Amino acid sequence: MVVAVVVIAAVVGISVFTRVLPLSQPTPQVSEIRVGLVEPLSGTYAVFGNEARMAAELVIEEINSKGGIASLGGAKLKLFVEDSKSTADGARLAAEKLVNVDKVHVIIGAFISSHTLTMLDVTEPKKVVVMADALVDYLTARGFKYIVRLPPKASVHGATAVDFAVGVFQQNGMKIQRPVIVHFDGLFGEVTADGVYTRLRDLGIRPVDRIKYPTDITDMAPIIERIRQANPDVVFVVPYYADSVLFAKAVASLGLKVPLIVGAGGTGLADPDSIKASGEAAEYMINTYSYDPFLPTNYNKQLVQAFQNRYGKLPTEAAGIVFYTLWTLKEALEVSGKNYPDDPLSGDNLMKALMSLDITSGPAAETYPSGHIKLAPNGDNLYAQAVALQVQGGKPVLVYPFDKAQAKPVFPRP
Repeated sequence: MVVAVVVIAAVVGISVFTRVLPLSQPTPQVSEIRVGLVEPLSGTYAVFGNEARMAAELVIEEINSKGGIASLGGAKLKLFVEDSKSTADGARLAAEKLVNVDKVHVIIGAFISSHTLTMLDVTEPKKVVVMADALVDYLTARGFKYIVRLPPKASVHGATAVDFAVGVFQQNGMKIQRPVIVHFDGLFGEVTADGVYTRLRDLGIRPVDRIKYPTDITDMAPIIERIRQANPDVVFVVPYYADSVLFAKAVASLGLKVPLIVGAGGTGLADPDSIKASGEAAEYMINTYSYDPFLPTNYNKQLVQAFQNRYGKLPTEAAGIVFYTLWTLKEALEVSGKNYPDDPLSGDNLMKALMSLDITSGPAAETYPSGHIKLAPNGDNLYAQAVALQVQGGKPVLVYPFDKAQAKPVFPRP
């Protein structure tokens, strides 16, 4: 009888003792995180898509080499790349394969906003998170639940182009009097140009002309002549890649004299590929970008050097967006593994983790222009910022924000 009491007491004691110990969270059993990338790897916009792919391969390799996702037991990221073929249907088909066949947990893409929209028609019903690298404002204004966007949206690029130009004129004791807006007729061109127009209007400046041209334009001479007739003191231009090269060459060959030409939207004029294609015509061209390759943080310097060593070029818009998007995803995965160990890769839990982030240090912050990433309820970064690069001596240099600039803008254009 005594023995029985002792045994019971011992068992009860053990039971009470184990209840007061802190319960350890189980490490989620995740073998890999499947990351989809939908980009235009062929066709009209391939120059952007291939740069994004290069960046994704580089960063995922680094994340995995540094232990993967600690909160998920060191799980590694696996990249699944699909070519949108520079078409909306191509982006939709790519998303369908990634979601239904490859079973990815998140998709980055698709650079072109209208292509991203077709992708969302596939991903939203399946609750697959899209981290967009497309900029048109409406992507985060239509009530989608599984989308985030870190880079500055198109209208921010337009406003940044104006703020830069106004600042340049002020530095030289001048005011903008006769601005002209030029843009291609696609959605991105329209929305970015609207951002230019709205900021000018808010500053009490009235454009003397707004010129729209077809996306597939082959002859810029009529556009250049119309600009010349308007006699502007600044031209704000929103091109894509091929037309940015055509525009730069036409400005040079037709001798257009304008004190300042500022591009908006990060899709041409002052990136390495545009400079190479435009030749001497690229000199003094300016464009806004969602990424600053000259950001003087230790990590950004290391990453830019690694990119240049591997691919032989300076990373700009497409690569930069992927840099900070993937590092932000890494932060969100760590949070999701800790907070939702039973189902860390579900779309709902990944979105909760992303929305909880407030990043001011680490690789994501060190590659982001403002150094700060925190998402608004619609999925856009509350601290979105664009920069401006100008071609000087055949190379892009940072000229805006002025307090971080590598060089003063060349003004007026020689």
